[in-house]
Amino acid sequence: MGYFMLLIAYVVRLVFSVYTILILIRIVGSWFPKFSQHSFMRFVSYYTDPYLNLFRKIIPPIGGVLDLSPMLAFFSLQIAENLILSFLSR
Repeated sequence: MGYFMLLIAYVVRLVFSVYTILILIRIVGSWFPKFSQHSFMRFVSYYTDPYLNLFRKIIPPIGGVLDLSPMLAFFSLQIAENLILSFLSR
């Protein structure tokens, strides 16, 4: 694999890692209602909620409280990252 492909693979890993961290921040931030009004949390929500909403259509929150959509979101991100990296390594 050439230098350019290694650089692309690094960027792909970085992007997926950053997005995963943003989803984790969104999950933890949702436990603290006052924190959700902070501008940083609004930024995080703006970029993660559309993705999480895709999975909330499949698995709606249980009892309106327990949201399992992030598990599907993490699983899907991992599969997408692995597929992209596999494609790049060919």
